[in-house]
Amino acid sequence: MMERNADATKQRILEHAQHQFAQHGYTAVTVKAVADAAGVSPNLITRYFGGKDGLFLAATQVRIPVSDTFDGDRSTLGARLAAGIVERWFATPGQDPLLVLQRASGERPQAAEALADFLDTNSLEPLHHYLRETGLPDADAHSRAAAIDAFVLGVSTRRRVLRSELGDRAALQAWLSATIQRLADG
Repeated sequence: MMERNADATKQRILEHAQHQFAQHGYTAVTVKAVADAAGVSPNLITRYFGGKDGLFLAATQVRIPVSDTFDGDRSTLGARLAAGIVERWFATPGQDPLLVLQRASGERPQAAEALADFLDTNSLEPLHHYLRETGLPDADAHSRAAAIDAFVLGVSTRRRVLRSELGDRAALQAWLSATIQRLADG
C-alpha cells in the first residue's frame, strides 16, 4: 500500500497543471485532465486548490531570483542576463510558470495582470535601479530598462508562446547577450 503524502501529492498535481497550462492555455485544460495526469481524483484538486482557478493561481506562482544578475559591471550585463534567461528557457520546458502566464494572458485578464506585475517587479524595476546605480541618468536608465524588458518579452513570446523552436542554445545565448548589451549601452 502506498503511503499518503499530501505535500508530495500537491506538488505532483502542480507539476502536471503547470505542464498542461503551459502547453494548452487556461481554457483547454480541465481539472479532470490534470487529475488523470497526476494520478489523483479530481476531488483532491478541489480540496487542495479550490478548483481550476485556484489550481491556475498556484501553478503560476513565479519565483526568479534576479539579484545575482545585477552583481557586476554594466559591460557584462548582457551576458549575465542572457545566461539566466536561456537557462530558464531550457531547464523548465513546458513547466515554467512564466510561460503559463504568457500563454494564458491572452485569455485571462488575471493572467495578463499577474504577468505585468511580475515583469514590473522582477524585470523592469530592478533593471531600472541597476542601470541608474551604474551612473545613467534616471530617464535614460528607465528607457533602457524598458527596452530590454520589451525585447526579452518579445523574444520569449515569439520563441516560446508561438512555439517557434528555441534553436541552438549557445547561439541563442550569444545573440541575446549581444542584443541586451547593445540596449544597456544605448
